[in-house]
Amino acid sequence: MGISSWDETERPRERLLAKGAGALSDAELVAVLLRTGVRGKSAVDLARELLKKYDGVTHMLEAGAELEAVKGLGPAKRAQFAAAVELARRSLQEKLKQSAALTSPGAVRDYLRLKLASRKEEAFVCIWLDAQHKVIDIEEAFTGTLTQTSVYPREIVKSALRHNAAAVIFAHNHPSGVAEPSRSDELLTRDLREALALIEVKVLDHFIVAGHHAMSFAERGLL
Repeated sequence: MGISSWDETERPRERLLAKGAGALSDAELVAVLLRTGVRGKSAVDLARELLKKYDGVTHMLEAGAELEAVKGLGPAKRAQFAAAVELARRSLQEKLKQSAALTSPGAVRDYLRLKLASRKEEAFVCIWLDAQHKVIDIEEAFTGTLTQTSVYPREIVKSALRHNAAAVIFAHNHPSGVAEPSRSDELLTRDLREALALIEVKVLDHFIVAGHHAMSFAERGLL
């Protein structure tokens, strides 16, 4: 039975307008994004299936191109999902830039997952910080291929000087889906840390994002 046949007080969009978004379940919020269901399924039914398939809201929004394989998610619905993800990413970026300090590896994890999890090629990101660890800029420094990207310490040092940074958090993704550092990842982090130490810029962390996971070098004791 389609949502249009429901009592008006039970329809997700009407409930959102009457009571606010916080009153809706995850499935109902997704249904508002979807707007319509497919034959034999309401938008809420389809939303519940998506949430179950991707084990929750975060993983569903990070699915990216995978959503193309879901029956009932045509270009319009995928565009709405992409817009929602981009708005969430920009909101998190604004919050990072307004933060008083980044004292915990968990402070940037959600942003990096939204930025990098669905990328099909490797990308290397620098979050440049001032002396109080407030965000100066978030820069995608290098982009590579499906399996690797080339990162040049000299260019990272030049960027640090350009931003007048006092500290940095690095991140890159593993499209393979394995959030474990390779030996080359560890060596690169060491080389970058040593190069930046010469200009008194501290490396606070290096995240590896893979699928729905974000591994922190600092949490692992690898810095």
